[in-house]
Amino acid sequence: MRVSQDMEACFLCYIYIMFQKILFLTLLSSCGLFLTACTSEPQPQQTDTLRLLLSANPSILNPILSTDSASSSVEGLIFNGLLRVNEDMQLVPDLAKSYTISPDNKTYTFHLRDDVLWHDGHRFDANDVKFTLETLLDPKTNTVRRSNYVINGKPVKVEVLDDFTLQFILPEVYSPFLIRSSLSILPEHLLAGQDINTATFNMAPIGTGPYRFKEWKAGQHVRLEKNESYYAGVPKTDHIYMPIISDPNTALVALEKQEIDRSSLPVKEVPRFIDHAFINRFHYYDLMYTYLGFNLDKAVFKDRRVRAAIAHAINKPALVQAVLKGYGKPADVPSSPLLWSYPDNDDLGFPFDLDKSRTLLKEAGYQLKDNYLEKDGTRLGFTLITNKGNREREKTAQIIQRTLKLIGMDVEIQVMEWSSFIKVVNSPDTPKAFDAVVLGWSLSMEPDAYSIWHSSQYPKGFNFVGYKNERVDALLDAGRLETEQGKRKTIYAQMYKAIVTDIPYVFLYYPESNVGIQKTVNGLTKPGPAGLMTRIENVYLQP
Repeated sequence: MRVSQDMEACFLCYIYIMFQKILFLTLLSSCGLFLTACTSEPQPQQTDTLRLLLSANPSILNPILSTDSASSSVEGLIFNGLLRVNEDMQLVPDLAKSYTISPDNKTYTFHLRDDVLWHDGHRFDANDVKFTLETLLDPKTNTVRRSNYVINGKPVKVEVLDDFTLQFILPEVYSPFLIRSSLSILPEHLLAGQDINTATFNMAPIGTGPYRFKEWKAGQHVRLEKNESYYAGVPKTDHIYMPIISDPNTALVALEKQEIDRSSLPVKEVPRFIDHAFINRFHYYDLMYTYLGFNLDKAVFKDRRVRAAIAHAINKPALVQAVLKGYGKPADVPSSPLLWSYPDNDDLGFPFDLDKSRTLLKEAGYQLKDNYLEKDGTRLGFTLITNKGNREREKTAQIIQRTLKLIGMDVEIQVMEWSSFIKVVNSPDTPKAFDAVVLGWSLSMEPDAYSIWHSSQYPKGFNFVGYKNERVDALLDAGRLETEQGKRKTIYAQMYKAIVTDIPYVFLYYPESNVGIQKTVNGLTKPGPAGLMTRIENVYLQP
């Protein structure tokens, strides 16, 4: 998963950093302040260029290396996986024509398409798939996705049977394997023998997808052009222009001036877009949640009572109303109500209770002095970071700051540019250089969250808060090895309960996505977690 992401996190995904390729993860979903109603009239538009906003500068355009949603938004247009997720959240063939699974569920045989070309005209084949997996598994590759192909310490192996047939041999039964087959495939003929971490390919990629890379001007825009040889049919729009606009207010103005074709809608602005003259408003729930995460290596958060006090101090229903204007729901567990794995009993959170918070902090040895709590001469406080350009998260941080002041905590807020933010949370150092964070995870329809919660994924993984619980590790392993959905749901329910009890995060809310799209844009898929442009090659502009 990417974060939200955005971080295959994008599971930062992360976890969905892989799934982000398909969902165009949204760790960076935009939200802004009130703007005066725009009176722009529809302007003549070109019908050969689709203009899709990027809310941050991509970090790298290699899908096994990137961890942010801006990068994955571009990569999802350039690359393909063996399988993909359709608008109904079902896995369907992509580069693969079909696949079979052995009776013991340990061998997956994929039959590949023989009509796929890389953007440079070279033919795609099974060796590209083998190369991609082996590169990802190479310890020298700087990827957070390696754990998705390592089961109980043993890697998945791949054997090429012929140019268009290959087998994945699993060391043990591994339920998430099919969703992992959506991993974007890289071209062996261009990357073999190179250092994947520093290859020039990462800034000018070549894939098999519906659009070809044309230009990337850092901080300004990305340009793509249609792939005339795309196996699923030539895209209906010649070009995609992706301007980088980090400020959500500026993005909204650009939408209303018809300078871009799609943008998130600030919640304060949603009512006036419900019946707009030339913009359609779509709304739906993504597979994502927003959270307050604690750096568990920091002394202030090592005492669970402090974390519990913070959890009890946050009024989630009020937060949803203040930040999202009701376009969302309170969250208590690291899952989505849209997923089959969501627990039947989700009453696992911490009810709003400031008196309980004060009692817990007193038990932890803190005493009030000059309106702030102290212990051994040290004031109780921390710095809370979030990413610049996401108004929902900025406002969430501000409300948390004001709320915790009521119980004597001194909270400072640091709003960071996305590139700097990513460097801090993804740093291999320990302890990492942050106290607490307001962020979001975009999720996969596969509930395996190994890369977020397993202790082995710290510090070089999506478990950047340093969470460690042997029982959760064991449940994560068990969930991967079980194939029966009902039993898996029971395993994950136990895992969610353990995580919530430990409080590495305070789970805050599930935001509803509100998206504005010019009425000239056609060929959209139905609103839902897979997004509105699941088949981007079918999207076209009509005046």
